[in-house]
Amino acid sequence: MDGKKKAGIFITLSGGMCWGISGCFGQYLFNEKGITAEWLVTIRLILAGVLLIFMGFTLQRGKMWEIFKNKSDRKRFFVFSMLGMLMCQYTYFAAIQHSNAGTATVLQSLNPLVVLAVVCVKEIRFPNKVEVGAIFAALLGTFLLSTHGNIHSMTLTGMALFLGLSSAVGAALYNLLSGSLMKKYGVYVVVGFGMLLAGLVMLIFVHPWEYNILWDKGTILAVFGVVVIGTAVAFSLYLKGVSMVGPFLGSLLGSIEPVTAIVVSLLFLGSAFHPTELVGFILILCAVLGLSFYSGKDKQGKEIVKDEIEKL
Repeated sequence: MDGKKKAGIFITLSGGMCWGISGCFGQYLFNEKGITAEWLVTIRLILAGVLLIFMGFTLQRGKMWEIFKNKSDRKRFFVFSMLGMLMCQYTYFAAIQHSNAGTATVLQSLNPLVVLAVVCVKEIRFPNKVEVGAIFAALLGTFLLSTHGNIHSMTLTGMALFLGLSSAVGAALYNLLSGSLMKKYGVYVVVGFGMLLAGLVMLIFVHPWEYNILWDKGTILAVFGVVVIGTAVAFSLYLKGVSMVGPFLGSLLGSIEPVTAIVVSLLFLGSAFHPTELVGFILILCAVLGLSFYSGKDKQGKEIVKDEIEKL
């Protein structure tokens, strides 16, 4: 393996880890500072959106406005902002608030199976053997995660499970609705303006200035972690890394995100995971990795898992 590829792998992993750490910063704000998911998502969408737009103008200059000149693309962009960006962001952080960063991130990583379901319906076909295996592993992992293997009890609250699975649907919609737009206009345009628009919509219902937030050192650093490290830094590192190793390897390396969230929440945030939960995590991650690997190698399955460049 040459030096460039090694560097690309390191950079890609760093970007994925920044995304995983972002959720842990959110968990810290919820547990230690009494901040709500509604407040944090509104702040993140607006500030991160402005930051990405600024980066876009620096890198792409005049091309930033082109997406608003095409009527059909403009409509698709607005749908993406609401059903993709807003749903994905809110349900993810709300799931963290009701559980923890590791659990929420793993549940969101189920999004390729949602995409698989859409593909099967669109192509009017049943899943093949590999896809059935991935579905079974994911369902078993989710069962173990939410019940510890006891069918008569729920160890994960119903709301946490609902929000976690909703975040998987949101992430799938994010990928499905954004792919063609990002290829045509660039990531900073679509994600930057998408975040800003979603944040402004949230602002109608959530008024951050009405919240009594204690802006001490911990709060400032954690918000910085969610907005800057979990957005601009993660995004830039990941895109650079994928440009060096390719989208297929990049998508596999991106699976470091839920692993990072689990480890950090376990070591630094006091989250406690039952052994059965860890087995559930492993089953879900294996299902996603297996499906990603199969999709990348099989030309007929390339639609199933979208390129991780489209993911934030």
